[in-house]
Amino acid sequence: MLIITGATGRLGALIVNRLLERLPADRIGVSVRDASRAAEFAERGVRVRAGDFTEPDSLKHAFEGAERVLVVSAAIRGGAALAANSAAVDAAREAGARSILYTSHQAASPTSLFPPQQVHAATEEHLERQGVPYTALRNGFYASTLEPYIGAALETGTLAVPQDGPVSWTAHEDLAEAAALALAEEGALEGITRPLTARHALDFADVAEMLGRITGRTITRVVMDDDDWISAAVAGGMPRPAAEFALTMFAASRNGEFNVTDPTLGTAIGRPARTVHEALEALVRSR
Repeated sequence: MLIITGATGRLGALIVNRLLERLPADRIGVSVRDASRAAEFAERGVRVRAGDFTEPDSLKHAFEGAERVLVVSAAIRGGAALAANSAAVDAAREAGARSILYTSHQAASPTSLFPPQQVHAATEEHLERQGVPYTALRNGFYASTLEPYIGAALETGTLAVPQDGPVSWTAHEDLAEAAALALAEEGALEGITRPLTARHALDFADVAEMLGRITGRTITRVVMDDDDWISAAVAGGMPRPAAEFALTMFAASRNGEFNVTDPTLGTAIGRPARTVHEALEALVRSR
């Protein structure tokens, strides 16, 4: 059985749906914190079991009978994220999985200015030590991260954020397709993959220009001082820790950490990866 964690999240749900296009439902299992939220999958014949990375004993039942396990990285910040990811990897090994897959990030590094990258790098190291075939899917930076910034820009006509650098904004849908392939076809992607990214890297000035072309409006990119941006974000209702965390993304991008593109994703899924333009069009339509 193929087990996917986090199947009620944005990426996890897409992965399960792509797998259901490839395989019978009785070959697929999901591990989720709240089984009631996965009722749709249960109705389609997927095995649904409760499992929580922060309660490792719960994963024994959730991972029972696993051939391969995809650990979708924990949606937790700080040191607890590494502990949670490691607990899931350990549970997959103990369940007898023949291979373990993990959703890492394109720029995983212990020296990254963006803390999640440090967690991904440490999780990859833990995964390598298990003595089990593994795949670390080095996913491109999710294009959906643009959503709150785009929303504000559409309302005000101004995209006012700190200085940044190019990012290879990548669609969840493409990354889900690659993950489903890696799960369904053993050996399709192995080890630490090359960056799984869209074809182009764009900074926020590029995004503003592109958004203007899509909407037919003038969207002005304004560079804000880091401290001023945090103050404005907090005044707008964002908790200060969240604003300070978001700022690390800008710091890492202007340090060049996300200025990477690679053809591996498109090659794996058999078609060109979605462009940022397509992602922005979808965001505009959804509003």
